[in-house]
Amino acid sequence: MANIKQQIKRNKTNEKNRLKNASFKSSVKTAIKEIETAVAAGDKEKALSSLPLAHKKLDKAQSKGIYHKNYVARHKAYLATLINNVQ
Repeated sequence: MANIKQQIKRNKTNEKNRLKNASFKSSVKTAIKEIETAVAAGDKEKALSSLPLAHKKLDKAQSKGIYHKNYVARHKAYLATLINNVQ
């Protein structure tokens, strides 16, 4: 446990940010999983309608500094490839 007042404050803010980031990451994963589920079921329309939300969440996470730009680009490309390969 920290003895220094500033470090105690920093620990509090770090914990708040960790929880906020974890919540946002969870929502991003849910949006991605929704598309993967639709693709597995062969429902291209549902997957296409879910894609803008997933892109929006990924872009917002990148702008907040939660994810690196390459992570976001990789997942956007992955989702597009998944949808394009649905028969």
